[in-house]
Amino acid sequence: MSFNDDEVPAPARPTGFTGSPTRQVQLIKYHSRSAPLAPNDQEVLLELRGIASAAAREPLDLVAVIDTSGSMGDGGKLDKAKNALCFVIRKLTDRDRLCVVQFHHKASRLCPLRRATEAAQAELEALVRGLVAGGGTNIQDGLEIGLGVVGGHRVIAGRAASVMLMSDGEENNGDARSVAPGDVPVHTFGFGSGHDSRLLGAIADKSLGGVFNYVADSDSPTNLTETFSQVLGGLLTIIAQDLELIVTPLPGEATIRKPVDAGSFPAIPATDGSSSVTVRFGTLYSAEERKVIVELALSDRTASRPYRANVAQVQYKFTFQGQRVMSDPDRINIRRGRGTAAGDPAADAPAQVRTEVARRRHVKSIKAAMEEADGDRLEDARDILAEALRALERIVDPMVDMLRRELQRLLEHFRTKDTYREQGRPYAISSLASHGRQRFTARGDAEEVRLFATRRMDTYLEQAKRPDEKPPSADEDFREEPEPERAVPQDWERWTVMSVALRLLATVLSLLAFSIMARARTSGWDGDRYGRYEPYRTNRPM
Repeated sequence: MSFNDDEVPAPARPTGFTGSPTRQVQLIKYHSRSAPLAPNDQEVLLELRGIASAAAREPLDLVAVIDTSGSMGDGGKLDKAKNALCFVIRKLTDRDRLCVVQFHHKASRLCPLRRATEAAQAELEALVRGLVAGGGTNIQDGLEIGLGVVGGHRVIAGRAASVMLMSDGEENNGDARSVAPGDVPVHTFGFGSGHDSRLLGAIADKSLGGVFNYVADSDSPTNLTETFSQVLGGLLTIIAQDLELIVTPLPGEATIRKPVDAGSFPAIPATDGSSSVTVRFGTLYSAEERKVIVELALSDRTASRPYRANVAQVQYKFTFQGQRVMSDPDRINIRRGRGTAAGDPAADAPAQVRTEVARRRHVKSIKAAMEEADGDRLEDARDILAEALRALERIVDPMVDMLRRELQRLLEHFRTKDTYREQGRPYAISSLASHGRQRFTARGDAEEVRLFATRRMDTYLEQAKRPDEKPPSADEDFREEPEPERAVPQDWERWTVMSVALRLLATVLSLLAFSIMARARTSGWDGDRYGRYEPYRTNRPM
């Protein structure tokens, strides 16, 4: 199923971005600077970071797929969904396009992809306000129509497409697990205690870059709007598409010891006989990060003299404004010497590597606890979570503080079978989605754990709390943002410290020289200002 009647988008206009497109994304490497000549393993953390500015973003083609089944009429849930959709409509600009799909026992497309001009926004809001609850829940049909809209859109180059799918219940018509989203990110929202978090989590996980968000029952009229705003805060700052990271160990120097740890993103070994691995990330938002851990097995060099070894090569590529961009090759360089003893690679690694390893160990604990809880072994599940909490006690890091908060809330939600089914499971699935994608997700509400949230998401969250005020458009948000921040690579940190130390040394020497000169001028030389320097002149060796 596909549609090709979408409205022609607005002509491209200057973005204000200057410089090489590769500057949209930055590569930062963290690893030990030295290693022994004997065979040893080294953990390397590779981080791709989007620039902290959406001066140049991809225009958005968004399809909102909304559950209007009978249960949505209970407790004002449909009204909350309408308010959330209207917030989305008001944030879009005339560069963006929106399509709304509703589903109950069957699905229907309410409009083609429409440019979000001021006139279209009013019409789209009226369309949304007219939604009525009734019927069963056919998530498959809604998802297929939503993907059909994306698959049939006529203008693709330089545009980003995404699907937002929300449901409050369990599917009783069709089978959404049979749908293949392909490379289209599908962001799902489980609303209330009756939704099927396992199904919605699986749909998002099957897409490239999509995440599952859990929206708890609440008296707040804006809790769904707040969660929608967070996903939208990313979608309206997409600065790279089709992002890939390629890691190639250099022959004779290193091999990749075990599969590259890229969370829930696919890490694909090369099929051309080389030993490279390609990680596919999909989209990247402004100020987002993607971290990958590569464990390199360094070759035996005990017969060699100490030297600086290029052990692997790293490149990244992405699409921006319809053009394919590739970075220059970047080498991972480690000094290998006799005085360096082989030890625990994690203990010898920089703090950034150790913190990331701890986060990934934390994720494994949540998965293990879920397996126990799904098997009705809640006490064992809580023991696993408690042990994971103790493992974080000695780590001082702002992100680790949020990991502790996450575990504490999971312990509360894993108390009984009912609390686990209604709150614990969706909370855990949302947490795993967030960690796997390294992207913000709502875990019950949009404020509790802010892991991976960006500055624009923080801004949209505050706007979503004020339903009586019309939010500014995405373009207006950008104009109010401060200047972009730049990432600081590991090597730059070292040179910065050395530079500061040299400047301090130069200042001290200058003051010392000034002090000597001042004393020389006031030491009473009977008018001969140069007599003090005479011994240096006469006693110089010939």
